[in-house]
Amino acid sequence: MKRLTTPLPALAMAVLCGLVPETAMAHPGHVAAGFAAGLLHPLMGADHLAAMLLVGLGAAIFVKRGGWMLPATFLATLALGFATCTWLPDIVAEGGILVSLVTLGLAAALRIDAPAPLAMLAIGAFGYAHGASHGIETPQGAIPVFFAAGFLATSAVLHLGGYALSRVLPVPALRLIGAGGAGLGLVLAGLS
Repeated sequence: MKRLTTPLPALAMAVLCGLVPETAMAHPGHVAAGFAAGLLHPLMGADHLAAMLLVGLGAAIFVKRGGWMLPATFLATLALGFATCTWLPDIVAEGGILVSLVTLGLAAALRIDAPAPLAMLAIGAFGYAHGASHGIETPQGAIPVFFAAGFLATSAVLHLGGYALSRVLPVPALRLIGAGGAGLGLVLAGLS
């Protein structure tokens, strides 16, 4: 029997922190503006939420050994994309997010076991697009480093959630989740 280590307590904490008003977290003399917004940001858009879960799912499906490389690559390029968001037009970042949903969803639905370098290259490009989008959407007045710390923490927890799902759900359910992610990407692309 598989042992399940669930990230639900950490996810619940992230959501609770996201519900705390920024003013309550930013006492005079402390610089916390943006952290709570960053924690909540990946949970507020279906496209970001689905992509983060699919990255975790992919860590279990695409790479037989060293699956941790995919989420680590995604998080590193997520931070890089955020830091260099002015280099990428908003429409390109949003297009990259939609492509990531369709690609990751189809890969999960079809159970594609990609070679590690190819999977990391794709994941890196997708992480960069998501990071650039987060940078473009940084709330006015937020301190960027705290906003980034928040969304990186929540993204990592969501990656763990996707990985945990891959360990407890049967393959047909995982295929359905992948197809749903790809479908969401196509629907959002049609609405753009």
